Order: sequence, then C-alpha cells, then structure tokens
Amino acid sequence: MTELPGTRTVRRRYVTVCSLLWLPSGLGLASMVLLFGERGMSLAAVAALFAAHSLTVAVLELPTGGLSDVLGRRPVLAVAGGLNVAACLLVGLGTTAWVLTAGMVLMGAARALSSGTAEAWYVDAVQERSGQDAELRTGLARGGSATSAALAAGMLLGGALPWLLGLGPGLGARLSEATSGAVIVLSVPLLLAAGVRVVLVCYVLAVLREPPRPPATLRSVLRGVPATVLDGLRLGGRDTLVRRVLLTAAAVGGALATIELLIPGRTVELTGAAGSGAMVYAALACAGFVFNGLGSHLAPLAARVAGGGERAVLVSLGAGATGLLLLGITATSVHPMATTVAVVGFGLLYLGLGAASPNQNDLLHRRVTSTGRATALSVQSLALQLSGALTGLVAGAFRPGPVPWLLTGAVLLGGALLWLRRVEARAVPGTTIASDTRADVG
Repeated sequence: MTELPGTRTVRRRYVTVCSLLWLPSGLGLASMVLLFGERGMSLAAVAALFAAHSLTVAVLELPTGGLSDVLGRRPVLAVAGGLNVAACLLVGLGTTAWVLTAGMVLMGAARALSSGTAEAWYVDAVQERSGQDAELRTGLARGGSATSAALAAGMLLGGALPWLLGLGPGLGARLSEATSGAVIVLSVPLLLAAGVRVVLVCYVLAVLREPPRPPATLRSVLRGVPATVLDGLRLGGRDTLVRRVLLTAAAVGGALATIELLIPGRTVELTGAAGSGAMVYAALACAGFVFNGLGSHLAPLAARVAGGGERAVLVSLGAGATGLLLLGITATSVHPMATTVAVVGFGLLYLGLGAASPNQNDLLHRRVTSTGRATALSVQSLALQLSGALTGLVAGAFRPGPVPWLLTGAVLLGGALLWLRRVEARAVPGTTIASDTRADVG
C-alpha cells in the first residue's frame, strides 16, 4: 500500500507528542524521591505519596478513557497537560504534606487522562486518511521508541541537573549556606518538566486536528462515558484477541513490577553500598528504556520475519520471558560471569517487551472502533497496573532469590504461549479488514 503524505505528517506529530508527554516524566523520576526526603518525608510517607498517585490512576483509568472517546482526543490531552503543569509546580515548590499529596493526585489524574489518548488520536487520524486497513505498526513502533528515548533522556537530564547546579562555580558554596539549598536544586527538574508540559499543551492545541464530534453537553457526557466504559469491558469478554491482549498486559505488568522491586537490591549486593547501587540502578533504568525503544523500532521487522503480528508477539514475549529466566538463574551469584548473564537477561526482557507492544496494539486497533479506542487502551493499561501491584505484593513475600524471577518468567512465557494459535479475522463494524496474516510494510 502506498503511504499518503498526510500519514507521514500524522506520524511525525504523534512521535512529537509522545516525546513531550514522557520527557517530563523522566525528569521527575530522577529527583522526586530525593526531593521528598530533603523535605523531611519519611520513607513510609514517600511510599504513601506514590500510592496516592497510583490509586488515582487506577480509579480514573477507565472513566478518562471513556471521556476521550466521548469528548475527543485533543481536549483531553490538553487538559492532561494543564493538570501536569499544576502537579509539577505543587510537587516542585510545595512544602507541606497536603500540598505534595494534591500534586501527586493531580499527576495521577493527568496520567489517566493521557493514557492511550495520543495513540488513539494517531490511529483515528491515519485511518481517516488511508482507510480502515491502513498500516499502523510503523507509527506505533516509532511512538514507542520516542517514549523510551524521552524517558531515558529525562532520567539522565533530571539526574545530572542537580549535580551540575550543585557543583557550578560558586553556586555550591552559596547553596551549602542555605538550609533549603538542596531542595532548591532538586526542584529544578520538576520546574523544567512543568515548562515542557506547557509546550505540550500549546503543541496539542495548535496541530492535533481531529474530525468534528457532536457538541458535548454535561448530560451527554454523563450518559456516554459509562456506556463507553461498559462496552470496552464487554469487548474484552467476548473477543478472543482482545482478551489475549489484556492477559498479555497483565503478564507484562507482573514482569515490570518484579524488575522495579528486585533489581535495586541486586545492584546494592553487586556494588556493596547503597549509594553506588542506586547509581548503577539509574544507569540500568536508562539502559532499559534504550532497549525498550530499540525493540519498538524493530517491531515492524519482527512482524515481517515472524510472518505476522501475532507471531511477532509470541516471539517477542518469549524473548522477554527468557530474559527473566536468565535473571532468575543468576539471582544468588555476584560472580562477573553471572552478572554478565543477568545484564543480558535484563536487556533481552526490555527488548522483547518493546517489540511486542506495537504488534499487539496494531492487532487491538483492528478489533475496535474509534468510539471505543481510548477505552480499550485504558482497559489494557489497567490490567497492566493491577497485575503489577498484585505481583509486587506476591514477589515481596518471598525471600530474595531465584523464585520470584522464575515464577514471573513462567507467567510471561504463559502470556507468550497465548499467541500460539492465530485468531480468526473479524472486521469491526464499518471496516473492511480481512486478516493479520500478512506482515505490514514498515
């Protein structure tokens, strides 16, 4: 199929939005925990702040997905950006527990609003220009790569800024004389993140066009959002392929939760000190984003080599499960050879997850209509988050060792095996899709 020029423009805009969405997240991740600590927050209080964020995302995930389907992608993305600006300012400048809690809640609401909305806009825009059977995988892959690159860049910049500001000529001495010097320096990445969010809002309002929708009233929103959410939940129950996507998301959520919970302890064991272990973990996190982005970039190639999107998901998740198993069999050793194998496993996991995501989302978008696309993505995200929370509790109950890694690897392998049998093609209403037996041209 010949790609229309308008499709390339849509793809560039989608990649730009992905970058502007996730660069601020990386900036905040690098310094937020340290900032809370400098403000006198205990570890339990910091955990409670992050729990408030996660709970807000979980509660609002489905309603905000329905809101995006009812109101449109552009206004919802703009509101998400505005809420994130306020959240970054509250967290970056706030000094009391209630202000910081309000900031984390607003950040969670913004995350829920933006979840899947940009991707839904991209698919809608491409299908409007090129038809319902338009090639989607390449754009989804590039969006995933842009997301990973933005997170990695944000982590590096957010971690470097406080160090650079604290060591600047004469600045370090002046800051050391002020009791709030460390807080000021650690707030800079979040304030910069707020600035990037302002750019995002301006960009969304300026260039993200979408087909006109019926005028929304409060009554239509209150009636339309619950109906859209229920339709999204029913789709997961009656459609085999969508159900596979949701189960796969749950397996991936468990894998990511295990990594986030157990890798920091392993880096401390490897280096012998908490400080150096934290530095190694930060470097590994950046490497994980890089491998994830590389996997996303290679997703169209994986589909061509494997013979279709479903086979590509099978192979990619199988590679990720192999990575977890490598981490498991090396869990009790700090020998250089075991460490090398563990690093290979870590990279393989993120590479596999990165390659799987665009392929399975390409399949998902061919089973849903525009009226429920953001909701379907929100259901997928919720499955990942809830599974991650549950897996974290289960993995934390085990003593450090290979068992949590091996169990999670087995679950991810089970998610891969769901894709052994191809699902019979079924076109959604209003489409002419035949099947996914071919590999789309990237």
